[in-house]
Amino acid sequence: MDQLVNQVLCDRYRIQSLLGHQTNRRTFLAKDLQTWLPVVVKVLLFGPNFTWQDLKLFEREAEVLKSLNHSAIPKYLDYFDVETELSKGFALVQTYIEAKPLQDWVQSGRTFSEAELKAIAKELLGILDYLHSRQPAVVHRDIKPSNILLGDRSGHSPGQIYLIDFGSVQTAVRDGTKTIVGTYGYMPLEQFGGQTTLASDLYALGATLIYLATGQHPDQLPQRKMQIHFEDRSNLSLPLRNWLKWMTEPNVELRLKSAKQALETLEISALLRHPSSTGTEKPAGSKVEVINTDQILEILIPPRWFHWGLLPMIGFAIPWNSFLVLWYSTSLATWSSGGWFSALFCIGHLGIGLWLTWNILFSLLGQVRLRINQSEILLVCEFLGLRCTPPLTYARQKIMKIEVAHLFYNTDLEGDSATVFPQITIWAGTRKFQLGDRGSLTNPEIDWLAQELSNWLDIPITQLNAADSAKK
Repeated sequence: MDQLVNQVLCDRYRIQSLLGHQTNRRTFLAKDLQTWLPVVVKVLLFGPNFTWQDLKLFEREAEVLKSLNHSAIPKYLDYFDVETELSKGFALVQTYIEAKPLQDWVQSGRTFSEAELKAIAKELLGILDYLHSRQPAVVHRDIKPSNILLGDRSGHSPGQIYLIDFGSVQTAVRDGTKTIVGTYGYMPLEQFGGQTTLASDLYALGATLIYLATGQHPDQLPQRKMQIHFEDRSNLSLPLRNWLKWMTEPNVELRLKSAKQALETLEISALLRHPSSTGTEKPAGSKVEVINTDQILEILIPPRWFHWGLLPMIGFAIPWNSFLVLWYSTSLATWSSGGWFSALFCIGHLGIGLWLTWNILFSLLGQVRLRINQSEILLVCEFLGLRCTPPLTYARQKIMKIEVAHLFYNTDLEGDSATVFPQITIWAGTRKFQLGDRGSLTNPEIDWLAQELSNWLDIPITQLNAADSAKK
């Protein structure tokens, strides 16, 4: 194929140099002898390893480029038959973009700040939103550092971003397609099975950003539960790290679904951050126990004996129970004189007093155990070592969200104030598993446990504010 250098194709395009090559395909820099502008010529020749799928993808690339009109995507210029001394084939001509691939920038020693990574992410998400919003949707399927061009820095911008090489493009998301294309390390699991979705491009984009942050391709980084483990190889903030983990979630059902959603969550990533600056370090003085292995995560919240969250409950329970006991005794004494109605009324309300008493005793002597393994999540309350309520269980695969609320004071419409205690809520489908009820956890413990859960489950943290908690 290198023999094509210096030749003129279609009496118009003089081949100047080889830009890249794949099986049966070559990409050249050429000069258009009519406009004297540089162009890119892609050539597909019939050869020993040629398959009809190669021709199908090549023709699809030409059709897609012809239908697109975006400043960050090469423009279609020409398509024609090619005949050489070696073989026959086809050629696709598109505009030339004078910019370097991200991979070349990294290999030359350039590093990217967090602000630059976010700027690059936003530009690429804008391009993907354009492609995915087409009818039918256009899925690139081979987003990687060598297929993204970056111009020189300009002011506060890292440079103009371009997305190239639509040779693996899919023009519709279909169930049942078994064509496997893409690049190892940047392909999500579903793409290996030929089940490409819009979220597949998001995974590849997330993996590309991880490459820019670490200088290493994803397949060179360690993995944990099939997710790229990059945190200790970068200096990114927790919000951006959580967002990238969401982008590269192995399970497509738990991954961000669209470029619009990814862009929105990137811009409000403070809501997805872990608020603790101490990572997963256990707060000093905490008696909470955590068992963390590859097979199980177990959190045991022991009795607090006494904490300030009990004061309102005790302050109400003592006068309430005292009043009811006195009333109940008086009603019994006057049973024969019509006090039976008062006695029955008292018995009904005594249940409230017993409920308050039980909650106080449980806060003083009870403990909460949360256990998550590969198949299920289980939450159980124990009193003096014995289970005191039926365990709450659900399928591990249904866990989709971790919400964190910190201690704050809320005021209702009537001006009354109420204390909202620190709490973690794990959503599994429509069921919720809560830790920190009745003020049993402090803010530092909430932060620590939330991060333990987030790391083990590979799910980002959503931090609630007062308004969000009021709606729950």
